[in-house]
Amino acid sequence: MHFRKLMVIFGIGILALILEFGFHLNLWAQILISIVGLTLAVSMTIEMIKTLRSGKYGVDLLAIMAILSTLAVGQYWASLIILLMLVGGDTLEDYAANKAGSELKALLEHAPEKAHIIQADGSIKDTTLEEVQIGDQLIVKPGEQVPVDGVVTKGSGTFDESSLTGESKPVEKKVKSELMSGSINGNSAIEYQATKLASDSQYQKIIRLVRESQNQPAHFVRLADRYAVPFTIIALIISGIAWIVSGDPNRFAQVLVVASPCPLILAAPIALVSGMSRTSRNGIIVKSGTSIEKMALLKKIFFDKTGTITTGELSLSKVSPAPGFTKEQLLQYAASVEQQSNHVLAVSLLHDYQGQLLPLKNLEEKTAQGVQAQIQGKIVKAGKMDFVNPGHDVQSSDPTIFVSIDGQYAGKITLVDQIRPEAQQTISNLRKLNIQHLEMLTGDNQTTAQKISQHAGLTEYHSNLLPEDKIKALQATPKAQRPMGMVGDGVNDAPALAIADVGIAMGAKGSTAASESADVVILKDDLSRLVRAIIISRETMTIAKQAVLIGIFICTALMLIAAFGIIPTIIGALLQEVIDTVSILWSLKARHGKTHFENQASTHAKVA
Repeated sequence: MHFRKLMVIFGIGILALILEFGFHLNLWAQILISIVGLTLAVSMTIEMIKTLRSGKYGVDLLAIMAILSTLAVGQYWASLIILLMLVGGDTLEDYAANKAGSELKALLEHAPEKAHIIQADGSIKDTTLEEVQIGDQLIVKPGEQVPVDGVVTKGSGTFDESSLTGESKPVEKKVKSELMSGSINGNSAIEYQATKLASDSQYQKIIRLVRESQNQPAHFVRLADRYAVPFTIIALIISGIAWIVSGDPNRFAQVLVVASPCPLILAAPIALVSGMSRTSRNGIIVKSGTSIEKMALLKKIFFDKTGTITTGELSLSKVSPAPGFTKEQLLQYAASVEQQSNHVLAVSLLHDYQGQLLPLKNLEEKTAQGVQAQIQGKIVKAGKMDFVNPGHDVQSSDPTIFVSIDGQYAGKITLVDQIRPEAQQTISNLRKLNIQHLEMLTGDNQTTAQKISQHAGLTEYHSNLLPEDKIKALQATPKAQRPMGMVGDGVNDAPALAIADVGIAMGAKGSTAASESADVVILKDDLSRLVRAIIISRETMTIAKQAVLIGIFICTALMLIAAFGIIPTIIGALLQEVIDTVSILWSLKARHGKTHFENQASTHAKVA
């Protein structure tokens, strides 16, 4: 749209040139340019009034006054250059935003379109993604994209997940490995089972997040508006004094021409969009420029435990047989009786158990209690102690499977939620970034919460919390510790993520609800990406502020020079194009950033 407007104004300028220098119709050229200038000035005035009514201040007043003052003193060619400058600046902003957001758009342009289903007779049927059902057996041929999320059932190979997680190194996959839709297969055909519908798979989730981020404008992208009032007052004072002292109204126009705030208007939004582009290359979706600004200023971060500080996957920790039983017996009977259960403890036990499963008969599952079955002529029970052996007093603070055989207590199997290997380093790096207020929020008991928080390097934690308790903890954050962030991944974290100043979702394995309510989504199952997100946000805001201040200083210097009549109106208007270019190029540095904060955090991970 801005490009078309630019072409119209450029065409009118060519026509005005022909009228004045070809046919000597100076008055008609002036009238033509004046009509266009007044039209644009009226349009900008309407937008400025809307801005003022919303309670914000803008720098558009100077641009309007520059157009009107040059027309008033008969400098209509300077007015035309200002028009070309303003609309050209908008066009350059569109180009820069499109360039900066190219990584985001690439996701939308390369979505999987078809799937190969392995039918019962072994034949392969090509179908649309919408027809794929959970449990379908699929094959991914070499070089193809994974159509829907699933688990490998046959074969092994490498997959490129860079467009999803920002991880450039191919990832090895084998039987039981999880596949993400949108990842690209290497050189070997892989068979796998679909675990999600296409609409719920990782790639489609990312696409929804990208579209959401593109549709959410940043409330503070016009960083220059913060300097609008003092800058406007200074410009009017300098131009007014120049007019009064010289007695020449042209001086007023000359000063306002170089004070035109186009570079200030462009600088921040281009830098913030560039920063969003950079985070996407690092496997992080930031939904708005506002989120980048707040994330750069974070003073406190809350962490959920399960799936955030920990992996969210239970693993075998300790086997404690009762007298008369061995560890091997206890494990075999427990795994055998749990082999058809979908309970998280049963699934985790079977995942770690490598022995032989015994056949069972008369399987019964008691909801929220446990399972029992006949194995080798014995009645085996596994589950809660009240179900397995009522009256037997055995306690455990960790997730535990209790087992009895023929009514006799046989022992317990303890599982633990493993702390993320990168959690401790991440907490350490956050402290190096001067974020000292770090707390863990969990629904687990006090003993487990204390142990996990100590391993992660967190000194503060809150246990036994319901979702509403987490919200209260966030709302109780004092003003001195804001803005604050919340990191989580589960459905129960979604309300807290929405309440936080910056909600950050672990989106690789987390719930859709958490991702949709968050401001920032980490696509790779890697907590250290939080450090990357903060580093990039800080560097982006530094570059944005630099670009704005560079524009202000250059404009102020040119205003002082113009006040002495040294810069003709037309030359001043042309100089604005130079300032535009400098501002845009400086703002685009946010696409790649610097390494100051990365070194400050002492992180070894490369930030793209």
